[in-house]
Amino acid sequence: MENILKGLEPQSVLNYFEKISQIPRGSGNEKAISDYLCNFAKELNLEYIQDEHLNVIIKKPATEGYENCPGVIIQGHMDMVCEKNKDSNHDFLKDPIQLRVVDDMIYATGTTLGADNGIAVAYGMALLASNTIKHPELEILITTDEEVGMTGAKNLDTSVLTGKYMLNLDSEEEGCILVGCAGGNRNCTTLPLEFKSSEKQGFLIELKGLLGGHSGMEIDKNHANSNKLMGRILDLLTIDYDLVNVNGGLKTNAIPRECDAVIAVDTKDIDQLKAELAKIESIFKHEYRIPDPDVKIELSETSFEKVLTDECKNKVIQLLNLIPSGIQTMAADMPGLVESSINLGVVTTKENVMTFEATTRSSVETRKDYINNTVKLVAESLGADYEETDHYPSWERAIDSKLEEISIETYKKLTGNDPKILTIHAGLECGLFLKKMDGCEAISIGPNAYDVHTPNEHVSISSIKNVWDYLVACLESMNQH
Repeated sequence: MENILKGLEPQSVLNYFEKISQIPRGSGNEKAISDYLCNFAKELNLEYIQDEHLNVIIKKPATEGYENCPGVIIQGHMDMVCEKNKDSNHDFLKDPIQLRVVDDMIYATGTTLGADNGIAVAYGMALLASNTIKHPELEILITTDEEVGMTGAKNLDTSVLTGKYMLNLDSEEEGCILVGCAGGNRNCTTLPLEFKSSEKQGFLIELKGLLGGHSGMEIDKNHANSNKLMGRILDLLTIDYDLVNVNGGLKTNAIPRECDAVIAVDTKDIDQLKAELAKIESIFKHEYRIPDPDVKIELSETSFEKVLTDECKNKVIQLLNLIPSGIQTMAADMPGLVESSINLGVVTTKENVMTFEATTRSSVETRKDYINNTVKLVAESLGADYEETDHYPSWERAIDSKLEEISIETYKKLTGNDPKILTIHAGLECGLFLKKMDGCEAISIGPNAYDVHTPNEHVSISSIKNVWDYLVACLESMNQH
């Protein structure tokens, strides 16, 4: 390990973050990090549980004077979103994350950083290893597969948890105390493909340069969705062309940054194709001059074996354009809060089918159902199959929450300022846990993180320290309530 973060504060937290950054831990590949956390607990002679879904719970007894306080659950997830730049050779199954420090920020090199939610894991490890921090009984709960449907949290047997206060550490803005979040699900539209032969010249259209982002936290930034823009490109082309395939995006919960399409055109139409794409690029550059100024369309020759039938091509274009994406409604009772949205995150061409995968989010269940039904109607009208998976509930703000009161009072004492009390559009595991844990209260906090779910993900070092100090202060104040 290079010790890139050596000497930075909080040293214990950043040391553990750098250690777990050496362990590949993409969603679905968590065995190594789960075992690492269990071995960490063994070294500290602490009780731990590792369930069949690789969730890990590590328990630490209360320090003196805190034995009668309600137990506290420190909660985060061990998996990370695996996104990388096209020119990166990083293998998320075996390569460590290459950390780098730029001023106050920690970045990776060409990949996602994994601060979402590795910082929570590091906070939890630092609490477990400390001999000086005063606290109630702690249960460090680190779940799996949060980024692909919260399956770890869904399958966790919460009867083994005794804590009454849950501090989720999966939010991304210092000074905010989150007290609620949207629910959501994934949906997949599958279109059967039919083919024909073609003697035309093959061309690869590459749409790139977009910023992307977290489809919950950054859906309000108006960043372009590459899959939707490719749908517009294919619809706007006036030349006669055949369509071979479309592939864009890597994760349904990340706003896609790139999309490719292979088309076939007559050689006599090549100059017109270039001219039309240049015109479309200028349209996009104008529309997204603020949120995505670097959008670009590149064209290069390529080969192909067969093309889609005209009917199938038209269905693909219609699906790309008619499946909704982006903000659908804003909350009427909380100005500035997105109420419902959908993100067409992944489009994939396989042998005989093309799939269109999206994440739907809403703090109002019926809004979510309406959006899903809209996608279903579009799919079925075009002869495609539709499926919903990975449903998770919303988290509604608790009335007269003692934990919320403690967290607000502690923040004021520590900083002299009032925290922001917010509900968010992104999904958090709290909703799942609270439905299974009667009487448990929750809040969510975290340091300033930016461009999560993208290779530009970065996190503030000073903010990590500030939130660490706040977390410790909250725990140490528990015996005063």
